Amino acid sequence: MNIDKRKIFKNLPQSYWIASASNTNYPILNEDISVDVAIVGGGLVGISCAYLLKKEGLRVVVLEAGHIANGTTGHTTAKITSQHELIYSKLKNQMGEELARQYAEANETAIQEIRKIAEANNIQCDYIVQPAFVYTQQDEYIQEINDEVKAASSLGIKASYIEEIPLPISIKAAVRFDNQAQFHPLKYLLDLAKTIPDNDCHIFEQTRAIDIEEGDNYVITTAQGKKITAKKVIIASHYPFYNKHGMYFTRIYPERSYVVAIRAKEKYPGGMYINAEEPARSLRHQSYEDGELILVGGNHHKTGQGVDTIKHYETLIDFANDTFTVENILYRWSTQDCMTLDGIPYVGHYTSNTPNLYIATGFGKWGMTNSMVSAMLLRDLIIKGKSPWQDVYNPSRKTILASAKNFIVENFNVAQQLIDGKLAPASEDVNVNLGEGEILKIDGKRVGVYRDEEDKLHIVNTTCTHMGCELSWNSAERSWDCPCHGSRFSYEGEIIEGPASQHLSMTNDVNTFEKLFKDDY
Repeated sequence: MNIDKRKIFKNLPQSYWIASASNTNYPILNEDISVDVAIVGGGLVGISCAYLLKKEGLRVVVLEAGHIANGTTGHTTAKITSQHELIYSKLKNQMGEELARQYAEANETAIQEIRKIAEANNIQCDYIVQPAFVYTQQDEYIQEINDEVKAASSLGIKASYIEEIPLPISIKAAVRFDNQAQFHPLKYLLDLAKTIPDNDCHIFEQTRAIDIEEGDNYVITTAQGKKITAKKVIIASHYPFYNKHGMYFTRIYPERSYVVAIRAKEKYPGGMYINAEEPARSLRHQSYEDGELILVGGNHHKTGQGVDTIKHYETLIDFANDTFTVENILYRWSTQDCMTLDGIPYVGHYTSNTPNLYIATGFGKWGMTNSMVSAMLLRDLIIKGKSPWQDVYNPSRKTILASAKNFIVENFNVAQQLIDGKLAPASEDVNVNLGEGEILKIDGKRVGVYRDEEDKLHIVNTTCTHMGCELSWNSAERSWDCPCHGSRFSYEGEIIEGPASQHLSMTNDVNTFEKLFKDDY
């Protein structure tokens, strides 16, 4: 079928998960409160933590800047799998047998824990057991596939080497993991969230945390000026909104990736797939009305960097047409996730000197199991003081030193984006086409201009309010994106996702060096 791409891109992207789920309406925090544990972030990590800690008898509160499950959780491919590309051979070589075993055991346990929670709470979330595959079409990856099968098998995962997959794709080799799963993330999480409010436990939406004061207890301040006093705090806000002491902005970087949801003439053969080489290609299916959707994902890049973002959708559509007989494209969406220096999330104590401040971030696009792992690990640290998986996930782990090269490369990239953005020329010609955004110079000031379909101009300051980097126009999402740390803003200047905690303002100029010296980021 000949797909009219212009018609597809006329409308803004929409996640199937969000479109097919009910809206939430939890209250805004309008008074000061005290709790045992405050959790910043209402995604899969935050809600799962709240659920487990409430079961332990603690008073918990979840603070969500927007609406729960509408961030990365609402824009995932929702594969519940311990197969995180080709990771286990690398882990054994770089971290050793014990830490590799911890990672494998944690993620295999998470698959079953999600199922148990869904069953215990009678949550109908389309949970289906599926095999997961990493395949290659190139000879150079065959040995890596072989090594991964051996490494995963030695760590207790049911892994096998195969030379054909059920998809209509010719391959050289693949690794298959059995007993993996998929689900509808919002059906799961929204029902789980309903179990939290009562008995001095709360969820507050549209309640953005902007600062933490450290003392005998922690005091979180919201954008509305309300205070939450807590004995313990969990930062589960995706990119950490709080960076003092931890310097996480130097240790993680955001990447975007894309999904198109198609209907095809052929029946999907089952299974979840990702390739080993670039460009990334990911596939799974989802029941839909009287048939099914096929989710085709991939094409990652650093947020705010790279080619025109619409081209990423176009290449996925081309791949879908080459693989299936595409009848329609019903949804498209993108997301971003935080990447760590060594590919393993940071979950545990925020720093080695903050015993009551915790963090979970850097899931590297494998957030379904890693979110559940985070919730179990943090519960154990808070209740028992230790976790069997704490060493491999430790944010202060010594093995990060082995990734010093990545540290230098990523921070050089941030510095380069900061400098290039400041020096990049801006046009003084206010000729912006309908539906497009441009960086212009108006009255000597650098501004971002978007002309909507009704010929109305939307003008914003293009300096990111997080640390002062210059924003780039994202044509696919019609947003202004930061190439340094991944903050995103609507074309009207409102925050879409952090770490920025202030909207764009024509009167608010950001001094990067002042923020660094004041520890304000």
